[in-house]
Amino acid sequence: MTESMTITRTRRDTTEEPRPDPQHEPAGPQGPAEEGTLRRRLGALRELIGLSRTRLAEADLAEAGRLLDEAAARDKLPRAYTVVAIAGATGTGKSTLFNALAGAQLSETGVRRPTTATAVSCAWEAGREQNPDGLLERLGVPARARRRAHVLDPGLRGLVLLDLPDYDSVDVSHREQVDRLLGLVDAVIWVVDPEKYADTLLHERYLRAFAGHADVSLIVLNQIDRLPTDAVDAVLDDLRRLLDERGVALGEHGEPGAGVLAVSALTGDGVAELRQTVGELAASRTAATRRLSADVDGVARRLGPKYVADGSEAPAGLTPHAREEFEDRLAAAVGAAAAGQAAERGWLRRADRACGTPWAQLLRRLAARQAERRGEPPALAAQRLRAAGTRTVATAVVEQAVRQLADEATEGLPEPWSRAVKDAARRGAERLPDDLERTLEQQSTEPLPKPRWWSVAAIGQAVLLAAQLLGVCWVVAAVAGQPVVGRWLPLALLLCGSLGGPLLAWACRISARGPARSYGQQEEWRLRRLAADRGHSQVLEPVAAELMRYREVRERFVVVASPTGGVELPSLASLSALSPAAPTVRDPR
Repeated sequence: MTESMTITRTRRDTTEEPRPDPQHEPAGPQGPAEEGTLRRRLGALRELIGLSRTRLAEADLAEAGRLLDEAAARDKLPRAYTVVAIAGATGTGKSTLFNALAGAQLSETGVRRPTTATAVSCAWEAGREQNPDGLLERLGVPARARRRAHVLDPGLRGLVLLDLPDYDSVDVSHREQVDRLLGLVDAVIWVVDPEKYADTLLHERYLRAFAGHADVSLIVLNQIDRLPTDAVDAVLDDLRRLLDERGVALGEHGEPGAGVLAVSALTGDGVAELRQTVGELAASRTAATRRLSADVDGVARRLGPKYVADGSEAPAGLTPHAREEFEDRLAAAVGAAAAGQAAERGWLRRADRACGTPWAQLLRRLAARQAERRGEPPALAAQRLRAAGTRTVATAVVEQAVRQLADEATEGLPEPWSRAVKDAARRGAERLPDDLERTLEQQSTEPLPKPRWWSVAAIGQAVLLAAQLLGVCWVVAAVAGQPVVGRWLPLALLLCGSLGGPLLAWACRISARGPARSYGQQEEWRLRRLAADRGHSQVLEPVAAELMRYREVRERFVVVASPTGGVELPSLASLSALSPAAPTVRDPR
């Protein structure tokens, strides 16, 4: 970046060679780089406004919009001219200083206050084909107040000097005119006198507000002829102290910042030095770029809280842990774990019925018939609940899951974007319970599988029952005195049938536990997947979309806020967590 204006104590030699025409003078090596950086920042600011219109209040973006309009208007005007305004309070001698720099009586001076009612301009031609009228039209300087320099000073070529009305004028229109022009000029010369150099209005309303524009500011202590020689340095030191307290950087010892000069417009003391400093500013042709860059810095500082919360690092966004917990809560809301346990118990009951002893199955059927006669079928309670309209999805659990997800996703987000993310989550939460209900109702219940070994076990039970019945018949026949083959064979058949059936049923029950557990886990996983899919589409995707928009906005803001127009800061690497991700349902197996 081109070095800012510095105080030059050595007067220019009168025999110095005239400067070449700035129109044909090559720009400094850093001039195009500064303009390129400014264009990147303005482009990023334009994109930032476009991305933020639906999230931020119009008043928050109004200043940035005005800056873009002013930058576009200034870009259409010739850069060969540099507009420097002379601003000051009543009686500080700014009109006299204006005339001294112009080398002619161009602005009215006098004892009557306020003397300057409208801005007066004096332009030094930058070239034959260059005309400052477009700049003056933009500034609103009337034609009657436009002057041309009578003495062509090569050192001031391309300078447009403005004498502003008093910023403390009793006339409100004068103050409004000053405020408007200060927002349009490329550089400002603040004129103070030994009596008003510590004026609160100047320091608090203007110099503090223009602290970011120190590179294009000069503070001139005028009327030093009214002070003893040894008092001038004391007043300058006190003035520098006041500027430092207001955050105005001082451009001394080669450092960028505002220059502080002491002059006397009446005696001409220090005027040549001031003329040289202003001429160097005009010759650099970078004042407009630096002024706009400082304006962008100011807009970025004021917009900062809207895009970065408390200067924190980039927020974590939708972390895998947050998504995982959200899906766990949705699974609990649809009763995935309970459904899995019920499916496991159902598998075991079917296995028990298929592989149990015929006598146990007979008793089970008799008990069911008796319950049915009493009007209490096994599904009566569930039927009554459905008739009463009881939901199968816990709405309160869903709402709590969405709230907790939104809280975790918005941690570290600025308030406008936190509100946008929570609104997106809330809209999804309003539809999610009903959507889950419909999804569960539309899912057809798959028939329970029937393993082949159930049939083998059933055949075994039938064989054992036949052996038991055959043994009973033989025993009865033997008791009745009928001849039988062998005395112990009927008892062996009876004992084998009676004990073998329960033992086979117990073995089948043990063998069914593993497949039943696997089936229950599959059912739980199926419901978890359904709930996760609906939660992803209804909540996670809208939340991730808002976080992605914030990521884009933050990246644009980084470019706007960076004096070098940097594209990205290291802290933005963690923003990858803001991108949407597919539901990550853990298989309970």
